[in-house]
Amino acid sequence: MTTQTLRDRFQTIFPGLAVTALVAVTAAFLSEHYGAPAMLMAILLGIALHFLSEEGRTAPGVDFAAKVVLRFGVALLGLRISAGLVADLGFGFVGLIVLATAATIGVALLAAPLFGRRQRFALLTGGSVAICGASAAMAIAAVLPRDERSEQDIVFTVVGVTVLSTFAMILYPMLAAWLGFDATVTGVFLGGTIHDVAQVVGAGYSVSDEVGDVATLVKLIRVSLLAPVVLLAALAFRRSAETGSRPPLLPGFVLAFLVLAGVNSTGVVPDTVNALASDLSRWALLTAIAAVGMKTSLPKLMQVGRAAMLMLCLETVFLAGFVALGAIFVLG
Repeated sequence: MTTQTLRDRFQTIFPGLAVTALVAVTAAFLSEHYGAPAMLMAILLGIALHFLSEEGRTAPGVDFAAKVVLRFGVALLGLRISAGLVADLGFGFVGLIVLATAATIGVALLAAPLFGRRQRFALLTGGSVAICGASAAMAIAAVLPRDERSEQDIVFTVVGVTVLSTFAMILYPMLAAWLGFDATVTGVFLGGTIHDVAQVVGAGYSVSDEVGDVATLVKLIRVSLLAPVVLLAALAFRRSAETGSRPPLLPGFVLAFLVLAGVNSTGVVPDTVNALASDLSRWALLTAIAAVGMKTSLPKLMQVGRAAMLMLCLETVFLAGFVALGAIFVLG
């Protein structure tokens, strides 16, 4: 690609990309000053600016942010994962987390016909609940076949899991105390059930530093399951795509995620680089979710329906019960 071509490409995507970045900054400001979840703010602000995804100058950049910037943000999540996380927690709890993830996605797939939803919607919601909320929803959506309902399904899932995660951040610590969980079980319960990383951190450290450390560790191990779930999703829906438009067997951003996780496991990555990558990933995902919001029509979003929300709640309740019982069992 020549320099002139790159310059032309940049000039084409810059207006829309700048707008999505501005929405991300606004969402972060609202989150920091008023305590609202940044992801939720980004997507709601994006929906209010839906017309920009159809306007000639900004449309290409909005589309670029919703696809390319998204994959970049997900790939950088790999630097938050290392093999040492698994050893620190113990294989009993790691096994519980893997089983809880698989079981939650399985319940979503089984329940989908009962709620009148398709399998791709079940994988989207089940994966977002089981792994890491909005980030997982965006990553899974990147490998699912696209149709006229894709955007509203993504937005509904992101809004739904963010709202449920916020409620869980408030209610689950009280539930753990009422059930008499000790610090370790409480940390595993919070880290294994709350959807988004930020809410896990908030809930865990609101109880104690020990609970916060365990909860964050468990949550990061859940995040590490994003790569295999996305890979399996790509394989499952690859056959349904037309021959000429099939996604690659291993999406590039998933490969990058795995490579970065492997590099981080060696311990050669400085803490400053990890911190920078974490911030960059957060901003990339925030920008991407703003773009997805812009591409969503509010009237179409309303068509998702009550049944879809009930399905999301069912998956959340199932995950909470599974992890709570499993944590008690693992500790004897």
